[in-house]
Amino acid sequence: MELDQTDRKLLKLLQEDATYSNKELSLKLHKSIAAVHERVKKLKAAGYIRKTVAILDRHKIGIGLISFSQVFLKAHTYEVLNEFEREVAKFPEVMECYQMAGSYDFMLRIATKDMDAYHLFLRHKLAVLPHVNTVQTYFVLSETKSETAYSF
Repeated sequence: MELDQTDRKLLKLLQEDATYSNKELSLKLHKSIAAVHERVKKLKAAGYIRKTVAILDRHKIGIGLISFSQVFLKAHTYEVLNEFEREVAKFPEVMECYQMAGSYDFMLRIATKDMDAYHLFLRHKLAVLPHVNTVQTYFVLSETKSETAYSF
């Protein structure tokens, strides 16, 4: 599916606020409500819109610590990498997991209540995974920018 200008505008609006009704979107795009509904349906079916979520204020739900952990594995076979990815994906504390090129294997963004909760996560979940060699963690002091919308 090739995106036209209207699709692009529609996706940008939905990234800005996914609660816009089809009527509100139709007014902003100068299209009929039915046309907007069909476009959203097609964009979802084509995988452009993976899911619609609410972005929470982490402080209000008790998530006080964000950290980034570089994980070094002992081996790099297909099976080892897949096993690590499968296991780490099960941890609710892990918000993002990226396999990296460079001096470490994976970068994790981890969200916990506080340092004690991170310590328990590290000792009882992450560090005990098979093939984990070293974990190097950096703790966020302040957040300058955090966006969820892509620019395209």
